[in-house]
Amino acid sequence: MNLKIKNIIVVIIFFMSSLSYSQNWQSNFEAAKTLALKENKNILLVFSGSDWCAPCIKLENIVWKSEAFKSESEKNWVIYKADFPKKKANQLTPELMESNNRLAEKYNRNGNFPLVVLLDKTEKVIGMIGFKNISPAEYIQLIHSLEK
Repeated sequence: MNLKIKNIIVVIIFFMSSLSYSQNWQSNFEAAKTLALKENKNILLVFSGSDWCAPCIKLENIVWKSEAFKSESEKNWVIYKADFPKKKANQLTPELMESNNRLAEKYNRNGNFPLVVLLDKTEKVIGMIGFKNISPAEYIQLIHSLEK
């Protein structure tokens, strides 16, 4: 196999593997609210410190990136991550920082990280949970238990 074909195969494999980890995380909270109303779904709002909060990183790698969560979230929730990175290289746009700060003022006044807030489609808080060192399936059940 020549080098060009090998490179193409590597690119395709990389692209396919990145697709399997892609989630339907909304990039704009206003759009998330609109989608929640349109699809009659609750909003899963996650407060995260993606580059400094060890439990946030663990939740990301174990639960949020899991196929189980991806599948469940597509069916049941509109998902939005309000991230608060500290490293300069990971800084958000000023607009996104302002939006996340407004969300924190409204839903995370104590500054807990990670904090998972389940909202109904009208933005009423249904429940909140933090980090739990459990499997993706158990964490998904924990989220669903808030809905009951």
